[in-house]
Amino acid sequence: MEMKRIEATIQATKIGAVTQAINDLVGGYTILEGKGRGSGARQEMRSGRGTGTVTAEYNHVATVSTIVNDSDVEKVSAAIADAAFTGKGGDGIIAVTNVDSVLNIASKKSGSEAL
Repeated sequence: MEMKRIEATIQATKIGAVTQAINDLVGGYTILEGKGRGSGARQEMRSGRGTGTVTAEYNHVATVSTIVNDSDVEKVSAAIADAAFTGKGGDGIIAVTNVDSVLNIASKKSGSEAL
């Protein structure tokens, strides 16, 4: 069976909603938090003694990564998109790529059995 990696870059404030939405749909996932810059507006911050403002160079983002069977891609992608949606620019992106092989290190199972 074919497998796909789903990588969703989302606003860091949406991690809880997204992981709750996919928790029962996937075998596991990885979250990487960091800084990103895309089409969304960046946060305005006070500077000096609170009299001026500075635009942040980056937004706080998270990438949620999981591997699923090909048949689950639409369901998982839709769950992520719904949970991450705010309606404003900068909600994020979802990328889906092919996975050639998977090996579960502990169980030694491979392919979709490793998920």
